[in-house]
Amino acid sequence: MVAIPFWAYILIFAVVAYLIGSIPTGYLIVKAKTGQDIRTIGSGSTGATNVKRVLGKKWFFTVMVLDAIKGMVPVLIAKYLTFGDSLGLVAVVSAVMVIIGHSKPLFLGFKGGKSVASGIGTIYALNFYVGLILTVVWSIITYFTKYVSVGSIIALICAPFLMYFLKNPIGYTVYATIAAIYIVYLHRENIKRLLKGTENKVRN
Repeated sequence: MVAIPFWAYILIFAVVAYLIGSIPTGYLIVKAKTGQDIRTIGSGSTGATNVKRVLGKKWFFTVMVLDAIKGMVPVLIAKYLTFGDSLGLVAVVSAVMVIIGHSKPLFLGFKGGKSVASGIGTIYALNFYVGLILTVVWSIITYFTKYVSVGSIIALICAPFLMYFLKNPIGYTVYATIAAIYIVYLHRENIKRLLKGTENKVRN
């Protein structure tokens, strides 16, 4: 039996994670429920916040949970089914590719969401407690500011610090840093609207 080289593990998991991340949950649900293309509505994002504009709170939370699961699955598989990977490199690469897949999905011409829920899902897979803390932070900040974008940005910025202080592998902290920078970058238009006072609130 021919042993699979380590680089091949990384490549296989990277491709699989990207394809799973590319599954356009919000797009498929809105299309099935209304026949509309969510990319032509609101912000044009396929994420949960834009889904809420079309289908309401129930589907907002449904898409969030499904996207989080989408982020968790490939990372958990990579974390527990690869051996001899003491640095967790395969899991980290899988996590990176999931959030890229969500924001730049192959199946929708590379136009997707902002990877918040899928990003939190990858954190849950790497460290459940960090994921739980980030969910609480997101919930509290979003509730009091009434801005999903503010809750998302602050929660993701907290991620690398939590990974570090809870003594996770250095690769997890590096990933959380990369994810935070990438997801904040994807929110650049939201940040501009926040500064102008024109960002949409989750509720009035």
